[in-house]
Amino acid sequence: MKDYFVVVEGKPTGPHSPEQLKGLKIKPGTFVKTEDMDDYKEAHDVPELCEFLGIKTHIREPQYFASLDVRLLAVIIDYFIIFAIYCVIATIVVLFIDEKQLRIIVSLAGLAIIPISKIIYSTIMEASARQGTWGKILMGLKVSDEKGAPIAFGRSLVRNLSKIISTATVGFGYMMGFFDKKQQCLHDKIAGTLVIKDRLI
Repeated sequence: MKDYFVVVEGKPTGPHSPEQLKGLKIKPGTFVKTEDMDDYKEAHDVPELCEFLGIKTHIREPQYFASLDVRLLAVIIDYFIIFAIYCVIATIVVLFIDEKQLRIIVSLAGLAIIPISKIIYSTIMEASARQGTWGKILMGLKVSDEKGAPIAFGRSLVRNLSKIISTATVGFGYMMGFFDKKQQCLHDKIAGTLVIKDRLI
């Protein structure tokens, strides 16, 4: 376990070793920080500390919601990653194919493979401990339920499959986010999810 800086009576102290932390009577709302963290966080927001000191994790209602332009940029990053991986794999496969027609088929297969891969990739990543795809992680976003808690695989699957409906409505399902105070698109409302910003204290 890492050493922590701790705010005591309004002043940063430390770093404190794990054994020293036990004697500081750290409460859920005590501000803590390691050298790797960008800013201080409340103790109940640090899973490692909660487990070590027996602090009960507190789920806070989300207050900061991701705007659609930031979400769109995250999607573009994700598609770029998937497209790059597909191009590498397709290039390797094509090198072993002599027939021109089969080469064309392999090249065009990406039109179906990439969107399907995006659904699978997003479902797994959003249900993981990271709570988001690499695009969302890079933009400081997470997917949660409406209470701010991480989502399970089933809810993540519903969310990502529901994007088909949002797309099928000629984009209206996505446009709903512009008129919603929590920036929820149609697929978010169906799955009961939010896309929230990382909260720095």
